[in-house]
Amino acid sequence: MQWLRKPSYEPQTTLHSNISLLSIVGHGGMGKTTLLQHVYEEEMRKEFFDLKMWVCVSNNFDVKKVIADMLESLKKERPRLETLDALQNSLKNEVMSKKFLLVLDDIWENDEQDKKKWEKLLAPLAYGKICSRILVTTRTDSVAMMIATVIKKKSEIFRLEGLEEDQCLQLLNSHAFFGIENSPDDHKKLRAIAGEIVKKLLGSPLAAKVIGGVLNDNLDERHWTKILNSDFLSPKLGQDDIFLILRLSYMFLPKHLQNCFTFCSIFEQDYEFSKDDLVKMWVALGFIQQPHDQEWTMEDIGGRYFDVLVKKNFFDKFEIDGQYYKMHDLIHELARLVSIHECLRVEDGTKLPSIIPKTLRHLFIKTTNPNIIKNIVQFKYLHSLFLFYEASNADLCNALIEIFKASRSLRLLYIWAQESLEIIYIPEEIGNLIHLRYLKIDYYDLTILPRSLSNLYHLQYLINYGHNVGDDFLLSGISNLSNLLYVELPKNDISLICGIGKLKSLQELNMFDLRDVSGYRIGELENMNNLCKLGINCLENVKDAEEACSAKLCSKKRLTDLTLCWSNTYYPRSFDLDENVLNNLQPPKCLKNLSIRRYMSARSAIWMNNVSLISNLEKIVLELCWEWETLPPFGQLPFLKSLKLSHMRKVKWLQNMYCVFPLLEVLEIYGLEALEDWFEAGVAAEDGCLFPCLIQLKLYDCPKLKELPSLPSKLKQLQIKSTGWKTLTFFSNSNPIPLESLAVFQCPNITSLPLADEITRLAALRSLTIENCPNLISLGEMQTSNNCHLMLSNLRISDPLVLLMEPLRSIASLKKLSISNNDKLVSFPNEAE
Repeated sequence: MQWLRKPSYEPQTTLHSNISLLSIVGHGGMGKTTLLQHVYEEEMRKEFFDLKMWVCVSNNFDVKKVIADMLESLKKERPRLETLDALQNSLKNEVMSKKFLLVLDDIWENDEQDKKKWEKLLAPLAYGKICSRILVTTRTDSVAMMIATVIKKKSEIFRLEGLEEDQCLQLLNSHAFFGIENSPDDHKKLRAIAGEIVKKLLGSPLAAKVIGGVLNDNLDERHWTKILNSDFLSPKLGQDDIFLILRLSYMFLPKHLQNCFTFCSIFEQDYEFSKDDLVKMWVALGFIQQPHDQEWTMEDIGGRYFDVLVKKNFFDKFEIDGQYYKMHDLIHELARLVSIHECLRVEDGTKLPSIIPKTLRHLFIKTTNPNIIKNIVQFKYLHSLFLFYEASNADLCNALIEIFKASRSLRLLYIWAQESLEIIYIPEEIGNLIHLRYLKIDYYDLTILPRSLSNLYHLQYLINYGHNVGDDFLLSGISNLSNLLYVELPKNDISLICGIGKLKSLQELNMFDLRDVSGYRIGELENMNNLCKLGINCLENVKDAEEACSAKLCSKKRLTDLTLCWSNTYYPRSFDLDENVLNNLQPPKCLKNLSIRRYMSARSAIWMNNVSLISNLEKIVLELCWEWETLPPFGQLPFLKSLKLSHMRKVKWLQNMYCVFPLLEVLEIYGLEALEDWFEAGVAAEDGCLFPCLIQLKLYDCPKLKELPSLPSKLKQLQIKSTGWKTLTFFSNSNPIPLESLAVFQCPNITSLPLADEITRLAALRSLTIENCPNLISLGEMQTSNNCHLMLSNLRISDPLVLLMEPLRSIASLKKLSISNNDKLVSFPNEAE
């Protein structure tokens, strides 16, 4: 957007003169958030702004929460600050003298009291740098004008009125015919019906996407005509009735998907959903149908349910700060209305209903009012309870005892308490919840789980974020829970479980510490054939190859992730025993991710040298394997995308024969001190064929590595540190080089980098680092007829003289220059010197 780059000519005399404000105004479902999402994602790839923040405000406006959200967006962790003053000061310090972009999404409220709240919220932002920007989305002009008034700006509004009919039809068709092999042109009658439907969608992108998802279910003329003639698509509908259109999409969901969808209303508006977490809850609540194929887990089926709801636009995918999903506010309101007799949210400021319907199954409570939690016992037919409490320890513990006695139908229980509460145990009465499938406890100071948990034979998911668990429960109780699918415990407490092999349904065992003690040996894994992820530590405690065989890894047909670790005990160790153990830990062919650490044999396992046995591997990590000499033929693996090799000091080459690594995208090599070449001596590499898909390459501490064949044609990020290279070579053709970031550190042999020679092809290069390369004398030669310039944004160097080399003398695009290790620098060099 050009507006983001528009210079500010406002006199720096008023409090918020550093900020410009633009409000995106439109009815619900018109694409306000989607528009700004594209803008924000584009800015995340650029460096015009020092700071970027995205915050969803929604209709429960709270100053402390919004400031905390801003800080979390900046620092990637929730601030542990309780007072408004502390939060304001923290935000002020973060934005001080920095140019920021702030998106405030979905603002609703507007009254005189709100204006005062907004003054407190926006006050710290006055300390940001000039040309800072705030983008707002709202449904009303009055909200836009109110915020403009607070920061004393003229109200700039960009209004979204909806799509033109032809645009709306194009969007509808893209979803209606999604995944259809035949072209939409082959469905002339359906296209004609779509043309009539789109006239009733009020230009709403959201309605077009959602109704398109309904049409996609069945490419049958009768089905499409039924939707066209539905009362929910009445031509008399106005903009405020778009909600009725969305309700039609819910009515066409099958019952099992309706259950999954309506349950989501228990979460707050703008909640950031994790697919995996939500699917676990669906499984626990019995929403998932049993799979017909034994190779499929309930989570696999639940994942498919979720994907269908995403495809039908009930969830939107976001990748702003990681990956998560959200419901559009209109979709969330739809979920709330269709679940009004089954789901209830109670937060501070709201009261429990006087009449409790017997159909109520899901309850969310967030409160500081002890009377509310005491009254939870009235809800006798609950299937799920989310309890967020911020008051006294005694009130919560007493209430939990009564809840556990009364709510015996609970299948899902989530307890959260603030850190200031001194809760160290969960009451024994939790053992009454014999139907419980899902238990999550989010409280750091919790140190004891009761032995009565071992009576909850149906428990499938146990998630405890407490400080500890309690040895009594782990040593003798948890192994009784034979239906457990997933366990998440603090630290590595899962390794304290005695007889973990009894948990035959377990799907993830991320790190199991072996001991030469009954109940902790590798044979415990023998019958755990449902494992999808497995980590085994302390493999030096396996006595011989026969004991390693007892794990029967090859029979675990669902295993996709495997980590094998030996401890940091170099002596006394039999390295031949390491090899024999690894030979007998052969994984199934379905394995996708393999990590091996501190393996001390010189040779690879036999199964690793047979490509057909590991052909599905996508990621490999080998670390601290000091004695390993010859690597397996990883370059022949057809699906390998990521390879990391770290501190393997006897490896001389990656492969003993030429192979191209056909799909490898990420290659990281650290501390391979003996690495001399990519292939064994005498094996020639074909120029441009090696690593055809490589995007990211990191090479650290490989002093004997003298050269690399021409840089891969798709490479975007290259980092080199302490290698023996003398120069770089780009693939010799006229195609653009996609390299975006180049960093060269501590390479004493490098004398030149051919940046000037290839300047016409390096249009994508934005970041360049050259540090501690004392013999670098040239960055290539510029042709006199060439008027191209590097478009660098960031330049980091240790020797200022590099600035005199072409093509760095004429960079107009530079935004950040860093010069390290030059404490005595008092001025920049010039050509006369």
